[in-house]
Amino acid sequence: MIIRGLCAVTVDDPLLPRLSALVKAALDGGAPFVQYRNKMASRPLRRAQAAEMLRICRASGAKLIINDDVWLAVEIGADGAHLSRDDAPGGSLAAARDALGPKRILGVSCYNELARGEEAAAAGADYIAFGSMFSSRTKPAAVRAPLDLLGEARRRFALPVAAIGGITLDNAPEVIAAGADMIAVVSDLFDAMDIKARAAAYQQLFNQGAQRDRGRPAS
Repeated sequence: MIIRGLCAVTVDDPLLPRLSALVKAALDGGAPFVQYRNKMASRPLRRAQAAEMLRICRASGAKLIINDDVWLAVEIGADGAHLSRDDAPGGSLAAARDALGPKRILGVSCYNELARGEEAAAAGADYIAFGSMFSSRTKPAAVRAPLDLLGEARRRFALPVAAIGGITLDNAPEVIAAGADMIAVVSDLFDAMDIKARAAAYQQLFNQGAQRDRGRPAS
């Protein structure tokens, strides 16, 4: 499975119709991944919202990743789960890998720690995420990660690398150039006046990068 492009990370919205409309706009703009995240919702609401996110992702050909909840991902048949520190079943990334099975995606937050990237790679993660790359409105107290960590992680672990935290359309090109295969965006995407156009603009950055790579001479 190719892990590359924009990951639209959902906002904490209790209203399912509104959340669906926001995410549908991002999908219409070409976002290949959605990460369902809602820290404020009750378990029943989380399940209802996640199930609806899965439905609209399936209709668009996108992948749905559930934030911090392996069992919800398994229950609804999502495409994978993304785990922060201490959110793996029993605290074990290997247990999370086993619970998800070989066909679902396992993403792991590594913050600014290559050691956690090594742990995630050993447990069978499909991608590793670093950040906050910049000051983030969603998580203002988040630890910062330097841009050069992205390239170092790709070289060391041979896994797709995601970047998160304060990413905007203005700074995304330098994040991708530094080595990000995926960029996870919340505010700059869903606060945009035209979410579809903003998602398309992010995805075009990856398309442009792929075109440049194809034009390079073989080494």
